[in-house]
Amino acid sequence: MSVERDSRLRAVHGRRVVEPDPADHLALADMLRATRSRAELVAIASIHAFGVTDEDVRLRRAAWRALARRFGHGVRIGRGALASHLETMDIGDGVFIGEHAIIQGRHDGHCTIGDHAWLGPQSFLDARNLVVEEYVGWGPGAKVLGSEHAGEPVDVPIIATDLIVKPVRICAWADVGVNAVVLPGVTVGRGAIVGAGAVVTKDVPPFAIVAGVPAAFLRWRDGART
Repeated sequence: MSVERDSRLRAVHGRRVVEPDPADHLALADMLRATRSRAELVAIASIHAFGVTDEDVRLRRAAWRALARRFGHGVRIGRGALASHLETMDIGDGVFIGEHAIIQGRHDGHCTIGDHAWLGPQSFLDARNLVVEEYVGWGPGAKVLGSEHAGEPVDVPIIATDLIVKPVRICAWADVGVNAVVLPGVTVGRGAIVGAGAVVTKDVPPFAIVAGVPAAFLRWRDGART
């Protein structure tokens, strides 16, 4: 009987060297930006969002680049990934956006996704006041919420009360586990680890490990402060 053992594999995304995008890709985005309306660019992105051909990938990236405030080199966009109000977003070099990820912006908001960030499939990011710094790992299905209803007065439905947007910051090198939820106003510190399924209701110190519902401190990462 064979015995299954853990395998240790060399990281791929975090070590990937980003090459500049080809000149024809940049030229296509420039042409689209100059000749198409925002609505037309959104339509192009939507039409090719689920395509699997090289042309789908090319036009998907070109439309995102034409719409975004900044769009880096080597960005990979999975099938079915959607973003609203890309004009408010700065997307860095080497970013990976997984299949069916949703990045929900707002016309008066701002979102930064730093270089080499990895956003897993089926992620949801409330991107109205959000910074995801460089080399962040965002697990599949993980969510960040950036707003909440005031809930007052009590004589109207909660969803009819004022919406309060609070900034969320995921600092460099942090890793957010599968299906975790980060709530409005939270900062996850540099190099911190958020366990799978955790609900993060308060700030996480740099290089801390937290888990649970609500997320609680477990320990410092090896080599970090004690």
